[in-house]
Amino acid sequence: MSSEFDKWVFKIIDVISERSKCVRYKVGAVIIRDKTILSTGYNGPPRGLAHCCDKEVGCNVEKHKESLNNLQSNTGFCRGAHAEANAIVQAAKNGTRIEGAVIYCNLSPCAHCLKLILNAGIKKIIYKEEYEDKLRDSLLNEAIKKNLIEIEKLKP
Repeated sequence: MSSEFDKWVFKIIDVISERSKCVRYKVGAVIIRDKTILSTGYNGPPRGLAHCCDKEVGCNVEKHKESLNNLQSNTGFCRGAHAEANAIVQAAKNGTRIEGAVIYCNLSPCAHCLKLILNAGIKKIIYKEEYEDKLRDSLLNEAIKKNLIEIEKLKP
């Protein structure tokens, strides 16, 4: 069973993820240390660029769905930055130290975001729902064996 604090954080993530304009996933992330919110993020395009939900732009992943079917991950095709990446960037932009923190996400991170999480020195990932990514799983298993990160799926 998850703690009351974890449940509170995921309520915040639900609100943060509402800001996402992604047509595929509404993802939010919160970086916390000592029960203090350090940074938040949601998935969306870089500042000043059109959202994928804008009709003149559209979802790049949806546009290339057929050619992507054989790819293990379609992360590189998405116009948006992921919630975890945005939370890390927001912390850097504001000069907030996140080393040793915990990142909460409503969806488990992809391989690209896991690499950013590891490089930022975040020590634990807590998530609600699984996002399948075989490369992430391989990197994660190696990082866990080297005690670089912990990961926990929120229990209902």
